[in-house]
Amino acid sequence: MNAVAKPEAGQPVDPTAEDAQGALRLAIEGAVARLTFDRPAARNAMTWRMYEQLAEACRTIAATPAVRVAVLRGAGGKAFIAGTDIEQFRSFTSGADGIAYEEKVEHYVGALEALAVPTIAVVEGWAVGGGMALANACDFRVATPGSRFGVPIARTLGNCLSASNVQRLVATLGVSLVKRMLLLAETPKAEELPAGYVTVVPPEQLDAHVEELCARLAAHAPITLRVTKEMLRRLAHDPDAADADLVRETYGSADFREGVEAFLGKRPPNWRGE
Repeated sequence: MNAVAKPEAGQPVDPTAEDAQGALRLAIEGAVARLTFDRPAARNAMTWRMYEQLAEACRTIAATPAVRVAVLRGAGGKAFIAGTDIEQFRSFTSGADGIAYEEKVEHYVGALEALAVPTIAVVEGWAVGGGMALANACDFRVATPGSRFGVPIARTLGNCLSASNVQRLVATLGVSLVKRMLLLAETPKAEELPAGYVTVVPPEQLDAHVEELCARLAAHAPITLRVTKEMLRRLAHDPDAADADLVRETYGSADFREGVEAFLGKRPPNWRGE
């Protein structure tokens, strides 16, 4: 099989392509930020430029108070992200290169994980390698039937994941399934993943389902969502993580006072994120 037929192995750069490096495109539409991994000829395999654009998109979203939810999606309808482009590994000459690479990946995945707004990964086809890491870092995953998730590096590149990325996978999927993904190199279908990890939606209903999910999230108290995300992030690293700053900020907010008055007045709250 060629590289495109085996997206789990990553995709080499095509030097004849008009834009071989691909792009991460950000569009903000009202309360929704839409991030599109745009390199469909290579199943959206990530280049360094795309990773850097992802980090920049995260910074833009963080600086845009109107954004209440972010949707990540791959272009072309065949893959979310089929790993990191393997051509970029040709320059590696030592283990130090691997350490530097994993540190860079941690920076990008961490930036996505740290976004204050809820994130939704829309998966059509493959979410493997780096794509699995990014989809897993999102708060919600929506996928079409037959979409596959995994990190089959034991039978493709022979590399490894950092401890932080293994920990993220174990936290969401459990150690037994992570062992099957990493040691047996399995790429289970969305339907085979644990209940609650991914919502499987027929292709003809996918867009409507994503929009309904965005509307629900955008209508909720943004400070509550942000603080809850940050608490979960802290607890993933430290079960005794401090929370006083987050509790103080929430209960001291105008939104909390608005929520109380709206509930007692039997009217919908007008959340301002303040």
